[in-house]
Amino acid sequence: MPKLCVNVDHVATVRQARLGLEPDPLTAAQLAILAGARGIIVHLREDRRHIQDKDVFNLKTHLKANLHLEMAATAEMQKIALQVKPHMICLVPEKRQELTTEGGLICKGREQELREFIAPFKEKKILTSLFIDADLEQIKAAQEIGAEFIEVHTGHYADAKNEQEKEQELKKILKAIEYAQKIGLQVNLGHGLDYQNIWAFAKVPGIKEYSIGHSIISRAIYVGISKAVEQMVNIINTFVD
Repeated sequence: MPKLCVNVDHVATVRQARLGLEPDPLTAAQLAILAGARGIIVHLREDRRHIQDKDVFNLKTHLKANLHLEMAATAEMQKIALQVKPHMICLVPEKRQELTTEGGLICKGREQELREFIAPFKEKKILTSLFIDADLEQIKAAQEIGAEFIEVHTGHYADAKNEQEKEQELKKILKAIEYAQKIGLQVNLGHGLDYQNIWAFAKVPGIKEYSIGHSIISRAIYVGISKAVEQMVNIINTFVD
């Protein structure tokens, strides 16, 4: 059965607007787990625009669930992640000027570099994932790098401007999922998924986890985080394994 992992970055976004103590990402994460989420995801960005170093360590120390850490492939982030020892790291591209992650990590041509980067994590039995577009060449490169997982970027599908474009992007994703599984990669999906567009994957077998943040935190403003997470968990629980 596929599982939900909740990204709590934007709980920290609200907190950082006042540079105060609340809302607390740890509290939000604990409520999400109680509501049925399998794990929690945070992205520790270079510019620290939302999640802070202390958040990552607090989550690892106090959370009774899997912690996934999204990060750029930099020496600074590698050092922090090896200290935190999350359940999984997911390497993502990062630009200071972007509002959110805009596309997948370029893996092709960087196989040796990224293979060496993830080696210390594999030595410590920390799972590794690469956030990549639905591109078969990038997926093949991810396999050669040695990551156990990929997270297929669903943002282009979520942001499609019309039904034709949406259908084209969905076909790319479905083809990418099938190919990745065929060559031995485990597949997660994430970026831009919400309570409506996620239904497109209800009959897609083999998805391990759905990484969802913004739509859940947005709904939580109206109904509370426990209810928002529970509603998404109930949707995903109807999907094929």
